[in-house]
Amino acid sequence: MNIQEIPYTEHRLPNGLRVILSPHRVAPVVAVLVMYKVGSRDEKPGKTGFAHLFEHMMFQGSENVPKGKHFEYVEANGGVMNGFTSFDLTTYFEILPVSKLPLGLWLEADRMRSLQVSEENLNNQRAVVKEERRLSVDNQPYARAMERLREIAYDNFANQHSIIGSMEDLDNATLEDVQSFFRTHYAPNNAVLVIAGDYDPRRVMREVRDLFADIPAQPEPEPVDLTEPHREERREQFHDPLASVPAVAITWKIPPRNTLENDALQIAGDLLLGGRASRLYQRMVKQEPIAVSVSGGAESRPAPNLFRIFALHHPNQTPEYVEQVVYEEIARLAEQGITSDELERVRSQLLAQRWSDNLYYGLQSPLGRALGLAYCALFENDPGEVNRMTERLMSITAEQVQQAVAQFLNGSRNRTVMHVVPGTQGGGE
Repeated sequence: MNIQEIPYTEHRLPNGLRVILSPHRVAPVVAVLVMYKVGSRDEKPGKTGFAHLFEHMMFQGSENVPKGKHFEYVEANGGVMNGFTSFDLTTYFEILPVSKLPLGLWLEADRMRSLQVSEENLNNQRAVVKEERRLSVDNQPYARAMERLREIAYDNFANQHSIIGSMEDLDNATLEDVQSFFRTHYAPNNAVLVIAGDYDPRRVMREVRDLFADIPAQPEPEPVDLTEPHREERREQFHDPLASVPAVAITWKIPPRNTLENDALQIAGDLLLGGRASRLYQRMVKQEPIAVSVSGGAESRPAPNLFRIFALHHPNQTPEYVEQVVYEEIARLAEQGITSDELERVRSQLLAQRWSDNLYYGLQSPLGRALGLAYCALFENDPGEVNRMTERLMSITAEQVQQAVAQFLNGSRNRTVMHVVPGTQGGGE
């Protein structure tokens, strides 16, 4: 299958910063993206939430950018910006009119070189992150249950703990702790800069060298062990006082991204859980019905991943029966395989998602291209992998999907099951 490729050139500065240029002359805009190879997986016990804390700290000012001015400078020049943290990475970006590209480069270089990691900024952003945790986890139905599910699904601390971290660890974080974390991980040799959009790459590369080349490199961070042991099934009941209806959550540990097995399970996830046409939605929400909703799929991280299923079910149905239906559909897929029509539908969805103009994910957008190139540069050591990912997925056969489901999902090995019960333990509200 002939799939459109994303053009790019790669450069490396003497301080180790990888620079990827991807001119894309569709609209007079440009995306400037810096991705650091640091996420929650890089945190130690007792020091969780640091990567996410720095997602906030990076907007608190640097040598030439006063506190709070990063947003103001970008928005006053017709741009938008943001940042996000995951288990594996932290990303910052600006989308600007092409004439303002030098501004985006200058802003990112200034905070990479001279972020203001002060006691005042730490205390301010620690309070912000704690409030975010209250809003997004502690006071959201099912959120604490899903955090706990990850803790018991994995055995390795690097994979177990949440991105946002714990209140206790945030309270105990010292200025020395966070300054050390910044020096270790927010260095040019632990990052990739991608510029995608409508610009002259020769001129831009000169600007990049002028702004970034003299930022000092730091010692390489210690490699993180992400391996996971195989094990038997684990089960837990979680009482959630914020939940309105009961839920069943099921996970299996599966292989990392960029493996045949993970690719096949990506297809299986779309087949079982990808929208209203998926098998589990049709069986559990439309036909019987026993569930209000069902969602999930296969993660795609450079680590042992989880294949997740989460079903909100009607209170008159037992969680045991909900599980039974899920296992029946997985067994049917493992034993009977998939039809050519189903495989074609999933392939069409993959292509539509890849080449949409969605601001964040579609590879037709400058930001989508920058994200794909940066991720593949950091975790595959090859930006060109972005041009092979879809090809790999599109070449997965029905037999490979069936085999992967039979090997990794059709049984209790490496499985974790949680029944979420509304209310507090003992029946109180």
